[in-house]
Amino acid sequence: MKRLLLSSRGSYITDGACGLFDRPRNELRWAYVMTASKSVPDRTYIELHQKRMDDLGWNYDVLDLDGKTPDQLRAILSDKDAINMEGGNAFYLIRSIRQSGFTQVLHEFLQRGGIYCGASAGSYVACPTMETATWKIPQRFDRHGVTDFTAMNLVPFLIVAHVTPEIEEMVRPKMEQAKYPVKLLSDRQALQVRDDEVELLKDTNVLPKELGG
Repeated sequence: MKRLLLSSRGSYITDGACGLFDRPRNELRWAYVMTASKSVPDRTYIELHQKRMDDLGWNYDVLDLDGKTPDQLRAILSDKDAINMEGGNAFYLIRSIRQSGFTQVLHEFLQRGGIYCGASAGSYVACPTMETATWKIPQRFDRHGVTDFTAMNLVPFLIVAHVTPEIEEMVRPKMEQAKYPVKLLSDRQALQVRDDEVELLKDTNVLPKELGG
């Protein structure tokens, strides 16, 4: 069974209501992929997110995809139950995913029962394309030469993260022209995916600006 949790912020992964996990999250063995944060101007959110995981007693290893081979990734993930793919620069992240061969390794991980959790950029790269990363503020991040926005195609829709009423109005024309359906996520929302079943989750206890992601 394919199990995914796709959110706007990493705080939903640590604290949000979700029925994907068969035991408490601090009893799972996690790989925390921080690669997307390597090309952002302010990495404070990474420090906040790691502090939150530490405070919650999470068992996790930090994973950088850069410089890794598929076999190295398989070895790292061999004893893991779940992946926490943190947000940041989606262009840098998809480049690292391609260079490391992560997509194939992730498919194998999901097939054996692993859970993929993505926040922001980590959600964008789970879609058929990550084109929505260009919709709001196209020049916010260095695109690192990425012109092909094809992503990992774990779900048959696109995601726009960090949605507010103003952002929804801004992206609506692009949604109408997109090849794939588009799902909008506020900072307190996430999508729970079990194979072909997709459920929109909302947890008002998740404070969007107090935790990183």
